[in-house]
Amino acid sequence: MRLPRWAGTLAAKSAAFITVMCCALAALLGVLVHVSVTGQTVTQARDQALDRLTEATGAYEAGDALPRGARVDPRGLPAQLRALALSGDRGTMVARDDGRPTMWAAGPADGHRALAVAVDYSQQARTIAGLDSSILWSSALAIGATLLVGAFAVTRVTRRLHGTAQVARRISAGDLDARVHDPRTEDPTRPQDEVAAVAAALDGMAASLQSKLLSEQRFTADVAHELRTPLTGLHAAAELLPPGRPTELVRDRVAALRTLTEDLLEISRLDAGRERLETDAEALGALAERVVRASGTETEVKVVRDVWVETDRRRLERVLGNLVANAHRHGRGPVVLTVEGNEVTVRDHGDGYPEYLVAHGPQRFRTEGGAKGHGLGLTIAVGQAEVLGARLSFANAIDGGALATLTLP
Repeated sequence: MRLPRWAGTLAAKSAAFITVMCCALAALLGVLVHVSVTGQTVTQARDQALDRLTEATGAYEAGDALPRGARVDPRGLPAQLRALALSGDRGTMVARDDGRPTMWAAGPADGHRALAVAVDYSQQARTIAGLDSSILWSSALAIGATLLVGAFAVTRVTRRLHGTAQVARRISAGDLDARVHDPRTEDPTRPQDEVAAVAAALDGMAASLQSKLLSEQRFTADVAHELRTPLTGLHAAAELLPPGRPTELVRDRVAALRTLTEDLLEISRLDAGRERLETDAEALGALAERVVRASGTETEVKVVRDVWVETDRRRLERVLGNLVANAHRHGRGPVVLTVEGNEVTVRDHGDGYPEYLVAHGPQRFRTEGGAKGHGLGLTIAVGQAEVLGARLSFANAIDGGALATLTLP
């Protein structure tokens, strides 16, 4: 059986643990006090009853009048105590006589009769009952107070843990400036606890990760910028070469290198987060058809339900163009682009996306299965989709082929 959702929280577990421990402690102390006080009370009443029984026995044997409370074979004498007295022994027992708690003491008399003494036990019984009531009320108050104090202390810890978890989620979502800033970690004079250690470790990890990512972004941007100048000269020199097959090969490689440099520059701008939207109303079906015409590929366009969207046309065309180009480059035909409301899908009928891409998304400069390319097209598509506020997901169709789904806001 699965526990309710609230039962799994640290606060609920702590409250349950505190309550159980307080109840167990209160029950143990209550039983000890009850047994001790009851034992003392019963012992005192038993001694008093036996003393009066000794006095009554002496008076009975001397033929004098029995003292008050002493009788021979009284009707209220418990049967067990009567049997003990008839066997020749003395004993005591607490029972009720005329509805009142009574301490009986009985011993043998002449013949087959029992001499018994009844001592009122009402006051002692009320004392024990009052003690039990006081134990219950004081235990309830102590449990309540302890639970409130414990809940307050645990809530402070869980609030700090929730704050740390929230910062971790912000970091995983891309906000590398997020920090916990736990007061205990910023003030070394304060005692450090486990939550402060976790917060300090998370802040240190975020700072290290941010530093490494920024270094990588600066390196990518610097390399792309430095390559533009020699590439411009190389492109101009290639245009001056005489016609021929070697010239075509040089120009083709120069164009590929130039495209790679432009992709790196675009990725560096996306990483820096400096991209700004220029939105306008666009018909999604017509925009998809323009993208396919500009790609020069045999791509089928299906418009199931056309809609107008507020988006940045240039960036959306870049995303769809990269998806279509990737489908033709790494998949097999037919390639189908489908528009259904604010959702656009691009599907081919090849071998599908690699497992790492479906699980973790595209990774720059990583390809598998002998595929050509640098893995930058889909990386740029994901980055531009994030700028648009859209969600781009990758999957493999059940009957084969890669399926990319772009969901616009």
